[in-house]
Amino acid sequence: MRAWLNGDLMADPTAGAVAVTDHGFTVGDGVFEAVKTVHGRPFALTRHLARLERSAAGLGLPAPDLDDVRRGVEAVVRDGAEDDPIGRLRITYTAGPHPMGSGRGGGPPTLVVAYSAIEPAPASTSVVTVPWTRNEHGATAGLKTTSYAENVIALAHAAERGGTEAVFANTAGHLCEGTGSNVFYVVDGELRTPTLASGCLAGVTRALVVEWCGAREVDEPLATVLESASEVFLASTTRDVQAVSRWDHRDLPAPGPVTQRCAQTWAAREAETMEP
Repeated sequence: MRAWLNGDLMADPTAGAVAVTDHGFTVGDGVFEAVKTVHGRPFALTRHLARLERSAAGLGLPAPDLDDVRRGVEAVVRDGAEDDPIGRLRITYTAGPHPMGSGRGGGPPTLVVAYSAIEPAPASTSVVTVPWTRNEHGATAGLKTTSYAENVIALAHAAERGGTEAVFANTAGHLCEGTGSNVFYVVDGELRTPTLASGCLAGVTRALVVEWCGAREVDEPLATVLESASEVFLASTTRDVQAVSRWDHRDLPAPGPVTQRCAQTWAAREAETMEP
C-alpha cells in the first residue's frame, strides 16, 4: 500500500497523519472516489474526478484541485503498480481540521490518495434485501460521501445471510442500489436499471453500462423487480459487471444471456477508458 497526503508521499502509510480534529474523521464530512487500475493505469479517472467535484459541491466543500489529485495518483502508482493486474486508488477529500461537532471552522481541506493491489471480483455473487431504505430526498442523496455507517450495517446484515452485497429500496419502495454498486436487471429481454431520481449513486460503471449496453432507466417497486427479473447483475468499480446468482431466496442464472453479453461488451470496450 502507498499513500500521498496533502502533497507528500508517506513513508509509512499506516502511520497516524490526519489530525484528530479532521471533520472527515469526527463527523464523516468528506467525499471520496474508488478508482480501479489495470497494471497501474487508472480506469475512467476523468469521470471519477468529475464526480468528486460534484460530491464536494454537494457537501459545500471547496472545489478540489484536480491537478493536485492527479499528482497524488501519479505518486502512488509510479513504482510497482504496473506489476499489479488490478489495483484500487482511494481518493479522499475532507473538510479538514475543524472544531469538534457538526459546525465547520476555517481549516484547510485534507486530500489523501492511497493505492493497493486487489483481487478480481468473483464472476457471480448473491445479494440480500435489507430492511432499511435510502432517502432519495436526503441532503446527501446521490453523493459519494465518507459517511458509510449505514452501508457497514447493511453489509453485515447481508453477510450474516450469505450475501456479499446488500440491496436497498428507497422511501417509495422502488429498487435503489447496493451499498457500493448499482443494480441492473432484465425483464422480458430488456435491460433496466433505476433512474438517478431513485437516490442511487451516479456510478461511473453504471453510466458506461447504460451507454454501451443500452439499458433503460426506470423506477419500479423492489418487490416487483425481485419477482419478475429473469437476470440481475451488479455494476461497480471493483465488480465491473458481476452476475447475481441468488437474491434473497430466489436463484437466478449467473450469467444469463443479457448479462453475459454486457460482460463481453465491457471487456471489449474497457480499454477505451484507461488513462495513462
